[in-house]
Amino acid sequence: MTSSDSQHVKLAIALLCYNNRDLLEKFIPVVLRTMPKSDDVKLFVIDNASTDTTQAYLKEFKDDITVIRIEKNRGFTNGYKDGLSQIKADLYCLLSSDIEVSEGWVEPVLNLFDEQPNVAVIQPKIKSWHKKSDFEYAGAAGGFIDYQGYPFCRGRIFYTTEEDEGQYDSNEEIFWASGACFFIRAELYHSSGGLDNDFFAHMEEIDLCWRLKNLGHKVMVCSSSEVYHIGGAVIAYGSPEKVFRNHRNNLIMMLKNLPPSEVFTKIFARLFMDALAFVNMVMRGQIKASFSIIHAHWSFFLSLNKWMKKRRQIQKHIKNYSKTAIYPNSIVLDYFLRDKKKFSDLNWP
Repeated sequence: MTSSDSQHVKLAIALLCYNNRDLLEKFIPVVLRTMPKSDDVKLFVIDNASTDTTQAYLKEFKDDITVIRIEKNRGFTNGYKDGLSQIKADLYCLLSSDIEVSEGWVEPVLNLFDEQPNVAVIQPKIKSWHKKSDFEYAGAAGGFIDYQGYPFCRGRIFYTTEEDEGQYDSNEEIFWASGACFFIRAELYHSSGGLDNDFFAHMEEIDLCWRLKNLGHKVMVCSSSEVYHIGGAVIAYGSPEKVFRNHRNNLIMMLKNLPPSEVFTKIFARLFMDALAFVNMVMRGQIKASFSIIHAHWSFFLSLNKWMKKRRQIQKHIKNYSKTAIYPNSIVLDYFLRDKKKFSDLNWP
């Protein structure tokens, strides 16, 4: 089925892919098997201009899948921009192609949306596909940032991921939800501007959650829903490209969303902390990736006028600068100097 044939549904599971038929073969049948058996829940595959045999494989599913074909690969954010504009739904689930879902992963999330109308975004518990007893780097049991904008998770801080022993089996308000499996109210996705197309990939979901929180909405983790993430299947963890996008996009995100009294002091503090990150990566032997931090800073400042224009547009609509789920201390110093490796070590919130 093509996108032009699609009807309005309650939940649209939108899976974005690019040249990864192997992952689709592994995981699409599981998604179809575990979806609620209802005409109100549909699977959409947004093909980001794949040049392999992805299209041939998708045709095998006929009407079980709605395929949206993007003519040119313009990254994660733009792929969703083009794809979601063609999908009519109350809720979207942005699902990475390297996610394996589990039985009953959808229903608890839908129930939480129904119970809490002020919730804009929900993520399930995200665990490692390679070691299913452990949390996965990108999302774990819900995302947070510290007061300097560094992201971390319940179950994952920097290089340390925890085993899931039920320590985070609660539905909690968080700061950001992982883009690996990201449920959002469709109306709020579009009215808030959606994913920032200039990010291309990385940090875009944190930026979107921050904007929504500043508009008065909540972001939550639904711990009774679990999925398993391969991680690094699209852009490898620690690669120069990933390091560049994480550092540059984090600076853009802070500039866009921080209150006027904090924005410049915190960005300059981040430059100092990023210098320490550069030294740390050099000491770890990640020479090429470490210079991506310098590249990220140059890219940010050379386009500063562009990012300031974005900030001015966003600041017009902010209702209240949310402080919920922002760690008031430095997660960098806590982790590297004070040996606080687990979320439970923080004694917060």
